[in-house]
Amino acid sequence: MTAELVVLLVVVVTALAFDFTNGFHDTGNAMATSIATGALKPKVAVMLSAVLNLVGAFLSVEVAATVAKGVVDLGSTGGEELLTIVFAGLVGGILWNLATWLFGLPSSSSHALFGGLIGSALAAIGINGVVWDGVIGKVIIPALLAPVVAALVATVGTWTVHRLTHDIPEDHRSRGFRIGQVGTASLVSLAHGTNDAQKTMGVIFLALVAHGTITADAEMPFWVKFACAVAIALGTYLGGWRIIRTLGKGLVEISPPQGMAAESSSAAIILTSSHFGLPLSTTHVATGSILGTGLGTKSAEVRWGVAGRMAVAWLITLPSAALVGAICWGIAHMIGGLPGVLVVFAILCALAGFMYLRSRKQPIDASNVTAEWDGGKSGNAPGTAGSATNSAARPAGSKERL
Repeated sequence: MTAELVVLLVVVVTALAFDFTNGFHDTGNAMATSIATGALKPKVAVMLSAVLNLVGAFLSVEVAATVAKGVVDLGSTGGEELLTIVFAGLVGGILWNLATWLFGLPSSSSHALFGGLIGSALAAIGINGVVWDGVIGKVIIPALLAPVVAALVATVGTWTVHRLTHDIPEDHRSRGFRIGQVGTASLVSLAHGTNDAQKTMGVIFLALVAHGTITADAEMPFWVKFACAVAIALGTYLGGWRIIRTLGKGLVEISPPQGMAAESSSAAIILTSSHFGLPLSTTHVATGSILGTGLGTKSAEVRWGVAGRMAVAWLITLPSAALVGAICWGIAHMIGGLPGVLVVFAILCALAGFMYLRSRKQPIDASNVTAEWDGGKSGNAPGTAGSATNSAARPAGSKERL
């Protein structure tokens, strides 16, 4: 087995690891509102979302083509050097996903991936290593427009729903909308699989081209589709409870009508972007939709402090992941060859392990994901020191019914 083949295998494994983190990082985009309103029990919700992510990954490859050819220009390099660039970019994306998950911030997995790839390409090739037209037209502009459009659509949708159903008794209305939420949340999960799993497909395609296994004009291999579909589905099933809690309880207190309006808006926008090959951030869309439901409901409280922290995370995602990607490429390049790649892989494993252990100090899971939000920075960690809702939401000796 040659060193270049080993590097390819490391890149493929790392790409699937990114796909896995994408799954649990973004589960809340589809299921946070359904869990928050009680339309679905938490574990049922993540299982349903996982299955639909798996199915959605097979429906299109338009976004994969954009990732593989429309963001970074690696035509001037190839072989092991190109594999190292792709690998370093993936590490940047994974570490940013894990860091934002640790703090319960629903940032964009797409932008983390693009940022990592852009950073490693800049460090290795220079400014010509990035397709700037593609970055601006297919990443930055959609990122600015997506949450705004989603918020507007959800605001109008929520206001319309309230107007049309205000004469219906509350218990009948809530029951009907909870049923509707199951359908719309399922559609968002399907759309997420269609959009996000393809991003990893595109990266693996790049690596295979660099190794010479396939040509740039080849069709996406079936095993790549299958592996990416399974990885994102497994990650989705893991839950990503910290981000589900922030989206479901931290931004707006969501009622069933709001939840259905938010999910309908998200699904429509994500599916449209997938059709046109735009690697849209499902996180930006889902967050904008949830915010819009608060704006469209007179009595709703929008927690602008939480929204502000999300916005800051969105702004720094691309440059932060790019910086990590560039540093990782620098370390791998300085050591050189396979040893350099293995050292960076070891650093990735060590930092991932550290963040996982750190998360266990303030655990969030299916048992406490819907506990009341306390309004502070620790509000996304119920039951921990400093959480004002601990005694109120979870009486001693009792279990929250979900």
